[in-house]
Amino acid sequence: MPDSTKPIPHSSSPRATATKAGYNTGARLALIGVAVNFCLALIKIVAGLLGNAYALIADGIESTLDIFSSLIIWFGLKVAAEPPDEEHPYGHGKAEPLASIVVALIVIAAAIGLSIESIHEIITPHHAPAPYTLAVLVGVIIIKETLFRKVSGAAEQLGSTAVKTDAWHHRVDSLTSAGAFIGISIALIGGKGWEQADDWAALFTCTIIGYNGYRLMMPALHEVMDTAPPKELEASVRTIAASVPGVADVEKCRIRKMGLDYYVDIHIGVDANLTVRTGHEISHAVKDAIRTVKPEVVDVLVHIEPVEPAAV
Repeated sequence: MPDSTKPIPHSSSPRATATKAGYNTGARLALIGVAVNFCLALIKIVAGLLGNAYALIADGIESTLDIFSSLIIWFGLKVAAEPPDEEHPYGHGKAEPLASIVVALIVIAAAIGLSIESIHEIITPHHAPAPYTLAVLVGVIIIKETLFRKVSGAAEQLGSTAVKTDAWHHRVDSLTSAGAFIGISIALIGGKGWEQADDWAALFTCTIIGYNGYRLMMPALHEVMDTAPPKELEASVRTIAASVPGVADVEKCRIRKMGLDYYVDIHIGVDANLTVRTGHEISHAVKDAIRTVKPEVVDVLVHIEPVEPAAV
């Protein structure tokens, strides 16, 4: 009989195959983001330099950082897709939230650096931005919002922290472009004396970037720290275990997330007079029931507690 305590899921199991496919989907979306960000960054920086629009230049620099961020996400997902081995018996899923943390830190650092440069531009006299920069920003907003919706939908389906981080990069880019659009519009409409409006927009944009970097980092940190998943999942696991014949009580239940998968440690009570074999069979039944109803749970460690017959 197989050992129910072994934490390494079979690499050819349906769940392992689905998990690997999920990581590959996320990695493919990250590479699409790299290609799109490269093109948009080049367009925004050139248009900003030629059109005296620092808000557009800042937006282009943020897109350039998104290229490296997407590459980090891609690398993290590729590592996370590797199957468990002797050195990593629980798999490589932690590479996913670690990639998210690195990206979030890059975003926060970029926000600080761009804020400093925006303040410098505000106190430095310069020409008003060119009108054609508005058309560039409209195109960027449409493209980025479309990408956000596509990648965000995939993130929800996969339950991936890293893919969600990548999706919000696209949303942040569309928001920063919208802020730049407003600032440049004010500068053009206001005329002389309003040239710094786009720089103020860039400064506001940096605030949004920094906040989103922090907001994206926290879920990844929680995952790395093995923070408990939503209470609904634990309640569901407890209910499934309690419904298995022979289970008299469900005591401790601990769940942790590892990439796209979950691992469960659960203590169940059974009749103290049962044989070891029977108790072992019940533990397997609990494990199979949980994994059947909750396919995202790749392994269940079941601990048997004796319960006196009078209490059963």
